[in-house]
Amino acid sequence: MDFVLYHNPRCSKSREALALLSARGLTPTIVEYLRTPLDHAALRALVAKLAVPVRALLREKEAAYAELGLDAVLDESRLVDALVAHPELLERPILVHGERAVIARPPSRVLELLP
Repeated sequence: MDFVLYHNPRCSKSREALALLSARGLTPTIVEYLRTPLDHAALRALVAKLAVPVRALLREKEAAYAELGLDAVLDESRLVDALVAHPELLERPILVHGERAVIARPPSRVLELLP
């Protein structure tokens, strides 16, 4: 079963997670989500694999978070809409393996999915 890493090469935590995987001989499929944003279905599937509320995927320090007033939004569908429209809001890195996933903050969390 393959590993998929939702990755931002400009993010040090994302690079660290990739390095941890590489050091263990794993070459995940890389999804640069800023270049190839996730759609609604992909985000919903990711939330299900992570088993967290949508809000856990949001980067609260991004300018778009404040601009969109996401602190006040409780409706998960609206939060998914915001993530689709503003992929920079997606927390990273995220590693997926089969039906499980982790937000790799800290990057060592990728180890939770290794066999």
